[in-house]
Amino acid sequence: MNYEKYGFVVSAPNRKRVILALDKEKTPSELTAELKMQDANVSRALTELTDAGIVRCLTPDNKRGRIYVLSKDGVEIRKRLQVSK
Repeated sequence: MNYEKYGFVVSAPNRKRVILALDKEKTPSELTAELKMQDANVSRALTELTDAGIVRCLTPDNKRGRIYVLSKDGVEIRKRLQVSK
């Protein structure tokens, strides 16, 4: 496990919520509806997590309908977060 990335996730509640919600590939709209968060907060969290290599965008060339999944590190972090609930 990459503990620097884990610390990055747990230091922000919105990043943590997005990681826990990404149990399969999802769009930002799906995450917004599921988490009852504002679009801007979900978007910011996804950008930060993507830049950190924790989340991957499967459709980066799309302006709309982007699809996100967890990277290998993201899957490990999600498992750890579920255990520590």
